[in-house]
Amino acid sequence: MTIRVLIADDQALVRAGIRMLVETQPDIEVVGEAEDGIAAISEVTRSRPDVVLMDVRMPRMDGLEAARRIVALGPNPAKVVMLTTFDVDEYVFDALSSGATGFLLKHARPEELLFGIRAAADGHALVAPVLTRRLIERFARGRPRDAPELSRLTEREREVLILLVRGLSNAEIAGRLFVGESTVKTHVARVFTKLGLRDRAQAVIYGYETGLVTPGGYDSRGNVGGLA
Repeated sequence: MTIRVLIADDQALVRAGIRMLVETQPDIEVVGEAEDGIAAISEVTRSRPDVVLMDVRMPRMDGLEAARRIVALGPNPAKVVMLTTFDVDEYVFDALSSGATGFLLKHARPEELLFGIRAAADGHALVAPVLTRRLIERFARGRPRDAPELSRLTEREREVLILLVRGLSNAEIAGRLFVGESTVKTHVARVFTKLGLRDRAQAVIYGYETGLVTPGGYDSRGNVGGLA
C-alpha cells in the first residue's frame, strides 16, 4: 500500500524540500500541504492522509494543538510525526502526550525521516535517539505514579507491555516469547484497551511514568527486560 502523507509547515521551502524527498519513494505520496495548524486539520479531513508531518511552531495554531485535534477526529486517525528545529524536552513530552506518534528534528538525515514516516504508518513510535535518552532520564528523576489499572493485565499481557515499552517490534516480541506475531498483536490490542492507551508512543510514556520499566533495563519487579 502507498503511504499518504500531509506536510504541515509554515515555511514553503521546507514543505517543498520534504515533498521532493518523499516523492522519490515508490511507496509514499504527498496528498496535501498546510501552512498552519488550522489548515492542517482541514487538509486531514479533506485528503485523509495516513501520516501528518507536523511542524511544532506555526502561526494561528501550533502543531501540538493541531495534533491533539487530529487525533481526536475519530477512529483510526492519521498518525502525527512532529518536526522541529528545537530539541526541547518539553516539546517532546507535550507532543507524545498530545497523541503524536513520533518526534524528529528537522536536521535529521533523509533516511531517518523516511523511516519515521514508515514507522508511523505501521503504528510504531519513533523519537530521535538523543531526545529519547533525555526523555527517559526525565522520567527516571520523577517518582513513579500509582497505576492500579495494571492489575487488569494478565501476566503475559504485562510481559508484552514491558517489551513494547523497551522498544521491541511485534515480531521481536513474538520471538522473545516464542509465540506467533498475530498472538502478540492480540495481546497489544488488549493491553491498550485495558489501560486506555492510544498507541505505542503513549505506552512508552506510561511504562516509564509508572515505573513499570526503568532506564537501567529492569522492570518494576527487578527482572531484566521485564522477563524472569
